[in-house]
Amino acid sequence: MYAWLLRLGGLLAFLWLAPAWAISLPSGAEAGDLIFREGTEAVSAMVMAVGRDQYSHVGMLIGEPGNWQVIHATPSEVPGRADAVVVDSLAFFSAPKRSRRHAVYHVEATSQQRVKAVEQARLALGVPFRIGEPEGTYCTLLVWQAWKTAGVDLEVMFDYLYIPMLAGEYLLPGALRASPKLRLLPSAS
Repeated sequence: MYAWLLRLGGLLAFLWLAPAWAISLPSGAEAGDLIFREGTEAVSAMVMAVGRDQYSHVGMLIGEPGNWQVIHATPSEVPGRADAVVVDSLAFFSAPKRSRRHAVYHVEATSQQRVKAVEQARLALGVPFRIGEPEGTYCTLLVWQAWKTAGVDLEVMFDYLYIPMLAGEYLLPGALRASPKLRLLPSAS
């Protein structure tokens, strides 16, 4: 008899709490732009310490306003999913469980270059997440290569890291953010 009241109460609670879960992007965000996040895992703290930066991870926006998704190379964040290049909803990518904060950077590019960069990133879906192995990729390398293939040189500097058994040159989030082709978009209010 009172089941409708319970359903209405649940709906009202959802509507009241939804803004806390929702994320809005700056109005100038476009497909191909980069979204950086400060992760919540211990490995995120290590990446930020090594790179001396406030962000530990990056993905590329795909889709359009109201239906944004993020393509990124990541260790599995979902049980049973491989460490790989994946597409996640913007809400999943930026959820407090995984992200303390985020920022969107606009890439200076033509609309044709944007389409090509997104296509290139999509072609990498399923490529294993690997650091220091040629058959895999990692977050910053994925988006840098997608833009490079699209004809946009982000003019980044790779850092040589002395990691036991994995020493080599790596592109860290801070070095990517320092690209002269990226512009921080103001936060949505």
